[in-house]
Amino acid sequence: MVFMNTTSQLTLTSETGLMPALDSEIAWRQILSRDAAAVFFYAVTTTGVFCRPRCTSKRPLRSNVRFFDSAEAARAAGFRACKRCNPTAAESSRLEKVRAHLEAHLDRAVPLAELGRVAGLSPFTVQRLFKQGLGVSPLQYQRALRAGSLRNALKQGANVTEAIYEAGFGSSSRAYESAQLGMTPARFAQGGRGERIGYTTARTAFGWLVVGATQRGLCWLALGGTAAEAAASLRAEFPLAELRRDVGLSRLVDAAVGMVAGKTAATELALDLRGTAFQLRVWQALRAIPRGETRSYSELARELGEPKATRAVARACATNRVALLVPCHRVVSASGALTGYRWGVERKKQLLEAEGARSGR
Repeated sequence: MVFMNTTSQLTLTSETGLMPALDSEIAWRQILSRDAAAVFFYAVTTTGVFCRPRCTSKRPLRSNVRFFDSAEAARAAGFRACKRCNPTAAESSRLEKVRAHLEAHLDRAVPLAELGRVAGLSPFTVQRLFKQGLGVSPLQYQRALRAGSLRNALKQGANVTEAIYEAGFGSSSRAYESAQLGMTPARFAQGGRGERIGYTTARTAFGWLVVGATQRGLCWLALGGTAAEAAASLRAEFPLAELRRDVGLSRLVDAAVGMVAGKTAATELALDLRGTAFQLRVWQALRAIPRGETRSYSELARELGEPKATRAVARACATNRVALLVPCHRVVSASGALTGYRWGVERKKQLLEAEGARSGR
C-alpha cells in the first residue's frame, strides 16, 4: 500500500482496492509539527532518504516529498532509511519480540492473536509488519525454522524419523509439506536420490548459466565459464538426483538475465530456496536491495536487526544457491571492494556495471 500524491489529497491504495483518503494538508502538517503519533513514512526525492514525521532533520520542500505507509514500500521505491531518525527502529524491536517468541515455541502453531499480545499490536498489523520486514508470514517463518533444523540434522546423518520429530513436525507428511526441501526428507539427506530436477544451460553476457528447478520452483542458478562447468555445479549439489534437461526452463534464464537488465522483477518467479531460517532472512533481504544499489555486509546486518552478525551475513551470501535472482552480487565490503563473490569478482563487477551500480565507494 502506498500513499499516492495528488493535487488535493493523498489516496491510500492497496491490492484489495481503495482505502479511505488522507488529506495531504493534514499529512504535511504532521511533518511540520514532527508528530510522533503519525503512522506513515515520508521520503525526500532530493536526498533519497525516507523518515518518520517525527524526524528532526531539516524540513524538506513540500514538492520534494513522497508518502508511504511502510518502510518496505519506501525501499521498493528506491529510498534508504534516514540515519538520524532510524524510521524502522520501532518496527524492528517489535519484530524481534515476535521472532523470538516464534523461535521459543517451535513445538506448536502460534496464533496471530498471541503474537499481537507479544508485540502490543493487532494481529493484522503483526502479520503485515512481519511480512514486510522478513519477507514471509509468521507461519512461514516458523516452518522455515523447523525446516532448517530438519535439514541440518539430515545433513549430519541423523535418523530421518528422529530428525523430523526433533525439528517440531508432528509427522513425516507434515515435514514433507512444510520443510521447503523440494523433496522428501529422506531424499534430501541422500543427495536428492530418486528426485527429478529439470535443468538447462545457456550462454549469457555473464558467462554460461545453469538453472535447476523442482516442482516448487527454481532451486539452483549458477554461473560458469563453460556449459559443462555450469552443469557440474548442479550435479555437485544434488549428486544422486535424476537430472533431466528441460529446454522449457530457458524462460528462467531469460528472466534472470532480465532482472539484471531491469526488465524482470525479482519476485515474479517461484523459488525453492533451501537454507536455515537466518539464511532465508538474508536471502530475502538481498532481494529487497534495489537494482543499481549496493550494501555492505555490515549494513545488511543492521537492516536485519542483527548488527553483530556481519560474518554470518557474509556466509549466507556465500552459500546463496540462486545467483542473480537472489542478488548477492549487490553486497560489497565496507570499503567498497568487490570481495567474496561465489562466481568470481570480475563477474560481480560486470553485473554491477550492467545494473548501473558503482563498483566501489
